[in-house]
Amino acid sequence: MNSFMDRRKFIQTGSLALLGSVVAPSFGAPFGVSGKQSALKEAMDHFGVTENDLQKVMSAALEKGGDYVDLFFEHTFSNYVGLQDGEVNRCSSNIDYGMGVRVISGDQTGYAYIENITLNEMLKAARTAARIASGTKKTEPVALTEKPIKTNYYPVTTPWEHVLLKEKMPYLQRLNDMIFALDNRVQKVVASLTDNTSHILFCNSEGVQYYDYRPMVALSAMCIMEENGRIENSYASRSYRKGFEFLTDEVIDVVAREAVESTAILFKAVKPKGGEMPVVMGAGGSGILLHEAIGHAFEADFNRKNISIFSDQLNKKICNEHINVVDDGTIMFNRGAVNIDDEGTYGQKTYIVKNGMLTSYLHDRISANHYGVLSTGNGRRESFKCVPIPRMRSTYMEAGNMTEADIIASVKKGIFVDKFTNGQVQIGAGDFTFFVKSGYLIEDGKLTQPIKDVNIIGNGPKALADITMVANNPAIDNGTWTCGKDGQSCPVTCGMPSALVSKLTVGGES
Repeated sequence: MNSFMDRRKFIQTGSLALLGSVVAPSFGAPFGVSGKQSALKEAMDHFGVTENDLQKVMSAALEKGGDYVDLFFEHTFSNYVGLQDGEVNRCSSNIDYGMGVRVISGDQTGYAYIENITLNEMLKAARTAARIASGTKKTEPVALTEKPIKTNYYPVTTPWEHVLLKEKMPYLQRLNDMIFALDNRVQKVVASLTDNTSHILFCNSEGVQYYDYRPMVALSAMCIMEENGRIENSYASRSYRKGFEFLTDEVIDVVAREAVESTAILFKAVKPKGGEMPVVMGAGGSGILLHEAIGHAFEADFNRKNISIFSDQLNKKICNEHINVVDDGTIMFNRGAVNIDDEGTYGQKTYIVKNGMLTSYLHDRISANHYGVLSTGNGRRESFKCVPIPRMRSTYMEAGNMTEADIIASVKKGIFVDKFTNGQVQIGAGDFTFFVKSGYLIEDGKLTQPIKDVNIIGNGPKALADITMVANNPAIDNGTWTCGKDGQSCPVTCGMPSALVSKLTVGGES
């Protein structure tokens, strides 16, 4: 088994490194707002294609006997602005432009992409993909019909195209100044602002056609402090599918205070003794437990290939009957929200676990066809250069019926964890590990000494089964969570209420 098939990494990045020349975008606002013509027509004009072109390309892609073909056009413009040493001194921009053609024939998938969108180049790509996924069928694409966006989960007030660099810089400066003002131990601040604007045009041989405008913004700050010769650092971030309206005094204040507070507490923190013990997962970022421990194992491609430990567990009880786990693409402005996925399926809310029962895998088109069900809208790709695969969106646990205080009070000796940096999982075995940046010892039912820099190690199905208490304080962590799978990265979020896992291995001091 290839390592990329069973080892998944989940990393929270402080900023996105974007390379390229600094140029002025020629687009950015959603198509169709002028009212002169439809958004779909504007998108086709933007990419320089006609419906006749699309039909020709799809016919070429099916000429070797494929069952199905889709075309994915993308134009993404990304901007990065960075602050270091008290001033904004770094900026860059990047453009991604091209289209990909996917052909499916039975269990075969052929894929090719181009960065120069002309009819001739599209036909070459289509025939390349066709040769990879050939068959005996004679399939013809049907007439295209627009699939409108039913609900826009990320409407934009001020598109990033309309925002100049000089308008962004004061917010980073304000963030820097506030962090320094909050604590005299602050020695250095590294902050960044990244905005992305994507135009997506899609069509397939079943007649589906859509246009989606996808914004994204991320604000991050790392705080470095010194106390009596000791150096500590931590970070804070917020990321949403929003335009320039995201930048407010409120978000600057939240990120600044969180960066300072999460750093300051580390001066009091110790590395606890390791061993097996109860672990209370704090609300919000503890959702990494769901993502790493079970989320990937619920993605249907792993189950279709019998890689996942949950491959034979569908419709079976896998945890406490009070537990409900959701993967949701419909949270307004959420980093993991999808109006429509990269295969033409509307964004939706999917119960993975309902009342302790495994009720659904996360499906793209291929896995849905295999299982004889409808896609759950989880067909996602990093860019036009990649095939869509089942990917999580926002994965979280719904609220329980206890208070966090009561859960903590029930623990004689254990730890409370609330801030994480990264993690990984072995899909086949279900074993996972993730790194805890900060938390607290629990002694005699109370939070006592702060802790830092420990690993939490366990097995996904067992950890899920060992969740015995769930609090009534659900929260989504809206940081810059990015999930890696099969060499592709996708924006996601995670969340959960505070919950007690009765036994986990804590890697600490011996």
